[in-house]
Amino acid sequence: MLRAGDAVTNPVTGERLLFHRTASDTDGEYVLFETTVRPGGFVAARHVHPTQSERFEVVSGTLGLRVGRRTLVAGAGDTVTVPAGTAHRFWNAGDREVRFLCEVRPALTFEGLLETMFALAEAGKTNRKGMPNPLRLAVIAESHFAVVRLPFPPAPIQRLGLLAGAALGRAVGYGPSYGGEPRTTPGIGLGESGMAPA
Repeated sequence: MLRAGDAVTNPVTGERLLFHRTASDTDGEYVLFETTVRPGGFVAARHVHPTQSERFEVVSGTLGLRVGRRTLVAGAGDTVTVPAGTAHRFWNAGDREVRFLCEVRPALTFEGLLETMFALAEAGKTNRKGMPNPLRLAVIAESHFAVVRLPFPPAPIQRLGLLAGAALGRAVGYGPSYGGEPRTTPGIGLGESGMAPA
């Protein structure tokens, strides 16, 4: 379970997350973390949060985002909010690290999903896009279907596909989380450098 001050790293996608507020800190209202993405880094896949909004507040560097059909470039001081149900992805659009605060409302099981995906990447169990094998992914995706899904095909079709894939994945021993607690490291974040997180 993540706590404020914990950090997780995805060596495949180039993301590092430092948690400022977790679901337990906010009674499930939101989760707030500082994200650093190296040059060439990206989020693993274009995705949708069916009932959660996601706010990106850029602190330094250049963040590229695809929100619905729009492509945006955000710099220091810019804020972009992605409404619930909107397909999106992000990447480092510059030649140096990009740093931004990310707030997801409500928290739901978002932290657990991040813990699992980052731990798999650290263990070398994802492809070069940061995704685990299809059967393991089906088990994880089914468990977090209320939190994240693909933009296409429609949700009912995804749900049917996940039922079969997740059943096979569980049969070969995959679970919805990976290895218990991921390796977390304390880190220095915005709150400790004089800028209080929202």
